[in-house]
Amino acid sequence: MDYFHDDEDSSFNDSYDYNFEHSVCDKEAVRSFAGVFLPVIYALTLVVGLAGNVVVVAVYASRVRLRTLTDVCILNLAVSDLLLLFTLPFWAADAVHGWRLGSTACKLTSFLYSTNFSCGMLLLACISVDRCCAVVRSFSGKTSASPRVRRRWLLVCLVLWAVASFLGLPELIFSTVKHSHHRMACTEIYPPSMARAAKAALMLLEVLLRFLVPFLVMVVCYSWMGRVLSRAAGVQRERKWRALRVLLAVVAVFLLTQLPYNVVKLCRAMDTIYVVVTDCEVSKGLDRALQVTEGLALAHACINPLLYAFMGSSFRGHVLRVAKHVGQRLGGLRRHAPGEPAVEIALNSPSQPQSQSGSEEQDTSTFTI
Repeated sequence: MDYFHDDEDSSFNDSYDYNFEHSVCDKEAVRSFAGVFLPVIYALTLVVGLAGNVVVVAVYASRVRLRTLTDVCILNLAVSDLLLLFTLPFWAADAVHGWRLGSTACKLTSFLYSTNFSCGMLLLACISVDRCCAVVRSFSGKTSASPRVRRRWLLVCLVLWAVASFLGLPELIFSTVKHSHHRMACTEIYPPSMARAAKAALMLLEVLLRFLVPFLVMVVCYSWMGRVLSRAAGVQRERKWRALRVLLAVVAVFLLTQLPYNVVKLCRAMDTIYVVVTDCEVSKGLDRALQVTEGLALAHACINPLLYAFMGSSFRGHVLRVAKHVGQRLGGLRRHAPGEPAVEIALNSPSQPQSQSGSEEQDTSTFTI
């Protein structure tokens, strides 16, 4: 059967022209679409994501004590999202003008993007496990972490970053700048002997570790948490369902943002292995689908602060305190002094129902359920 293959090298890179029999599948329309769509999506993601994640890092750095593994993971998640977002202007410029920063910058930018994308997904799975453990032991009365436990938190985060860095190594090794269609492009170039197998294997590994494993962990952990919460005695029914809605929102957002992108990547991997795409228009449609769904997947970097930090009532209290402190320092005077007691009561109110829900709220300052 005749099939498409890369007309320029044997690396099977995306968005290049392919040769079908003796005719060329011109993908200039795909590159034109990317030159308009990707900069807009990257700019929106950068602005919104920076605002939320900078606030999370600033609050943790200034006021909040890291009391749980979830706190540590949320801080690492914000840092990971920021590093990911900082690469977007380079990719936006690449989509419009081509790559003009050289091979070293190409390798480092590709490595940062891949590593932090993977790290974010792994941290979400870690948060799910910690929240599940916190709910299960919520009636044990344990509210503080020993220095030994805190060292374990550090070890867990180091392992997650190491795994994510391992997943980013192919980008660091094989990414380079090549001339293509009258412009320079930052792309992966594999040795001819391993091009097809390497690309397919890496795609499948990314789908497995960036999506399937975190998703299964989240489903198992949050299902167990929902079961425990629904059967918990002494907890108001309204609080139970509010907590369950939070869990469903976390899983639903992850599924909606990550599933389309990973389905397209899986299709690309199958095409790389079995060469199932033999039509030019189908190939171009798959390229556009990858660009659109990747933009949707990046939206998770904007949503993470809302789901894992601001959704916690105590974290919102810390944000208000920090904002108030900054406002006082910038203004040089204390404004609205008569309203201070009401603000303090609102900030402390989440701790009042602790007698009904055990120590779970004491065990975290952020993802309060």
